[in-house]
This record gives sequence, C-alpha cells and structure tokens, in this order.
Amino acid sequence: MAASLALIIILGLGSDYLFRRMKLPGLVGMLLVGILSGPYVWNLMAPEIMKVSGDFRKIALIVILLRAGFELRRDTLHRVGRAALTMSVVPAILEIIGVMLVAPKWLHMSLLEAALLGSILAAVSPAVVVPLMIDFMDRGRGAKKGIPTLVLGASSVDDVFVIVLFTIFLGMYGGGEVNFWAKLGEIPLSIVLGIVVGLIPGYFLYWLFSKYDWRPPKRTLIVLGTAILLTWIEGQCEKWVPIASLLGVMAIGFIILEKSEPIAHIISQKLKKLWVFAELLLFVLVGAQVNIHVAWQAGIAGTFVILVGLLFRSVGVYFSLLGTDLDWQERLFCVVAYIPKATVQAAIGAVPLAAGVASGEVILAVAVLSILITAPLGAIGIMVFGERVLDHGERSTYRFKELREKLALPRVGERVQSKRYGTVWKIIEEKELWVESPAAAKGASDAPRPIPAIYLRYWREDTSKGPGTGRTMSYRYSQNDPSFHNYWEVLYDW
Repeated sequence: MAASLALIIILGLGSDYLFRRMKLPGLVGMLLVGILSGPYVWNLMAPEIMKVSGDFRKIALIVILLRAGFELRRDTLHRVGRAALTMSVVPAILEIIGVMLVAPKWLHMSLLEAALLGSILAAVSPAVVVPLMIDFMDRGRGAKKGIPTLVLGASSVDDVFVIVLFTIFLGMYGGGEVNFWAKLGEIPLSIVLGIVVGLIPGYFLYWLFSKYDWRPPKRTLIVLGTAILLTWIEGQCEKWVPIASLLGVMAIGFIILEKSEPIAHIISQKLKKLWVFAELLLFVLVGAQVNIHVAWQAGIAGTFVILVGLLFRSVGVYFSLLGTDLDWQERLFCVVAYIPKATVQAAIGAVPLAAGVASGEVILAVAVLSILITAPLGAIGIMVFGERVLDHGERSTYRFKELREKLALPRVGERVQSKRYGTVWKIIEEKELWVESPAAAKGASDAPRPIPAIYLRYWREDTSKGPGTGRTMSYRYSQNDPSFHNYWEVLYDW
C-alpha cells in the first residue's frame, strides 16, 4: 500500500506538471494516470489501496468542499440564489428526458431503465467542478457577478436532487411500493438537514477558535475531523432520515467565514496546502475506478446517448439563466461548467447491475464512458472558457490575497512578537488600500499606477491596561516591503 501511495504521488505530480505545461488542467493528467495504473489496465495499484479507495476519495472531496465553504459569502449567495436553485433542478430533469427519448431505441432497454441511466448521467461531478471554481474564486475571476459561486452552489444541490431521483427509479424497477411524492419531499428535507448539521458544529468551532488561540494546523485538523464525522452521521441516519452531509461540510466553512473572516482565511490557507495531496488521491483514485473495457462495450450508441443528454442539459442550463445579468458568453461558460461527470457516476454506476436490473451492464458501460468523455473535455472547456469569459476587474481583490501570501501578514486578533525587541503586540485593525506606486525612475515613460497595500494597526499588550488603552502603532505593507516574518513571529497558545 505504501508503494501505491508513492506511485500516486510521483506519477500524479508528474502528470500534473506535464499537463499544466501544455496549458491543460492538471487533473486530466491525474485521471489518466489513475486509469493506466488502475486494476483494469496495468494493475499497478495494490489491492489494499483499492479497498480503501472510497474512503480516501471521500476525505479528499471533503477537503475541497471545506475550501468551497470558506469561499462562500452571504452577499454573493443572495445574488445567485434563484439562478442556482433553478440550475440545480432544470438541467438534470432535461438530461434525464433526453436520455429517455433515445436510450430505449439505441441501447435496447426499457423506458424505466433509460430513466435509471439518465439519473446516473445527470449528476455533475463536484470533484472536477469545485476545484476549478475555487481556483477562479481565489484569483478573483468572475467575482463581479458571482459566477463561480453560482456554479459551485448549483452543482452541489444538483447531486442531491439527482441521487434522490435515482433511488426513486431504482425502487420502481424493483416492483416495491414507492411513494413518489414522499421521495421527492426528501430532497428539500435532506438539503435543510444537511445545512443545519453543518451550521451547528460551525458555530461551535467558531466559539472554540475565538476562545482558544490554537495554531492554524490544529484548527484545520479539528475542522476536517468534524466534517468527516458529518459524513459518518449521514450514513448512520440514512435508514431513517436523509441528510445531505456534503452541504453540511460547506456550511461549516460558510458560518466560520461569516462570524470571523480572519479565522476563516487562516484555516482556508492551510486547507489549500492540504489539498495538494488530497487532489492527487482524489483524481488518481477516481481514474483507477474507470474500467475502460466496460466503457468500450457501450460503443458508438452509448456515446450518442451521452451527447444527446448533454445537449438537453445545456439547453436547461442556458434557459435557467435567462433573466439574470449574465451575458451570452457567461451563460455559455456555465453550460460548459456543467459538463464534467466523474464522482457520482463512479460511485453508483454499478448499483443497477448489483440490483439485478436487466440492462445493468449497459448502464454501467455508459456511466464509465461518460467519465472518459466528459471529465477531461469539461475540465479543459472550463479552464479555456473561464480564462476568456470571466471578468477580472482592474482592481481585483485577488491582488490583496497575493500580497498577503507574499508578505505572510497576520490577521486581526492574532498576537505577534517582535524578533528584535521581544515585545508582544496584538493586531486590532486591518484595511485594504490602493496606493500610488513609487514614481517611475527619471527618464522612464511609465506613470505611477495603483498598487494594493494592507494597513495593520498594532496594540501593545499590557495586562495592567485594558483594550483601548496603551500604546498602538501602525504599518502599511505593499509589494515593495520585505516579508512580515523577517521582523515578527505569530504567537499561539497551543
């Protein structure tokens, strides 16, 4: 198993570097490495790691969804809320209808089996979509209209909706009594419960981190452990009540960001570093689940069924965005962002076969084929269209993130110690400012231009004096200044 992990790290990082050099998403290379090294091609993975593959992939998905939660802002969600709700339902329904129209004739299956296939294909892959949307959010792309947040939120609810439909169709096929309306009622119930079970620990963690000034890695591990526990709770409760735990995972980050932006950003930065390894696990192991021999059985007919479903889905996405302030190019980007399929298809593609569905082998073959076709094409399309379409204002907030990372600046509430004098201070105020750059050298034609700067105000800690009294000082940091840690170090209790 250790050798397999080494293989994932070395080949995954190598493929990521190679594909990025070719101006392609690195995750495409990781998926390819997983397919080739998996049990269905070269069989380089140890059986032990394939047995725990599902757990590893779930943990990696939790890491990226936590990062997504720490990027979700209330005002942006308010702007995109209606469109996100529509996009989470309409495109999936239209894709299922499209598959039901053509699959019975082209793949020789019943209408109900076609509905099962459509419900499997209709799920967007959060493993592919969420990391790419977060990358855009990190770089301030599309922030003006909240497009990455729109796609991120809609794709998360889309999966909940589609999986409930899948269970309805599977129950109908089994011949058992299925209360259609009760099952549909599980969709809003699971969403609400998922958010609630995320908000409660989110509030508790905020209180804990405000009361005790722990080191960022320990805070991050506590958040991650809590999020993993939520997914366990979902599994324990699924017999009695549905809980969309992955929405709860995002809700943890959202509530901490709402209550304390400094704490949220510190944890988010640590999750960003953790994601480097989690990303390798997620995409290489997703690729290793793909049986290309099964996909080959789907043939040309399966390919055309997938394409028809995507056409219907694309129409649904475009019309879901009518009435919004998005132009046609931005709507087209959302259409492309809704193409990738991987996570859900790999997870439930074989369920109909195990349940004794007559066309189970064909359904599995088409599900696997959909991953091979849409995951790389969708990832490439998102990257290419995103760079061309998403806005990045002249004064993007991303430049402040770059500056903060470059100078390693602390956040409000953190205690710092002077390396020269040994005195302890607390950051009590922070402002993001645009200032004029130093005048150009004599004879140069470049005019001064605005650059980002961060203003910090320090309070000298004194146990004999309360906050608001005693000595304070201020510094303004810009790209021309040395790193904060050249002169200061951040202090933590534990």
